[in-house]
Amino acid sequence: QVQLVESGGGLVQAGGSLRLSCAASGSDFSANTMGWYRQAPGKQRELVAVISSGGSTNYAASVKGRFTIYGDIAKNTMYLQMNSLKPDDTARYQCYAQRGIRNYWGQGTQVTVSS
Repeated sequence: QVQLVESGGGLVQAGGSLRLSCAASGSDFSANTMGWYRQAPGKQRELVAVISSGGSTNYAASVKGRFTIYGDIAKNTMYLQMNSLKPDDTARYQCYAQRGIRNYWGQGTQVTVSS
């Protein structure tokens, strides 16, 4: 059974930084890609950033240049460094790990950015 555990959310003022962490565990599990979604109340879920096992990354236009996704996907560990945070970044952030046709999900962590 694959489990993802996130940490690092919290309350920060606009312009501040936070780092989210996500670690996947499970016997013989190795992700192909890992990434982060977020969802704010009343808004659609948004794919924030993705990193592949080869190290390639992609970002939503809304976070490009402010957020950095990195980690050791072979070891199922991933981070999201969030800088220059804005109130619009307030959301519940959820990490996922993809292997083949299956996605595995973390429980989510709240990020709140005050103005």
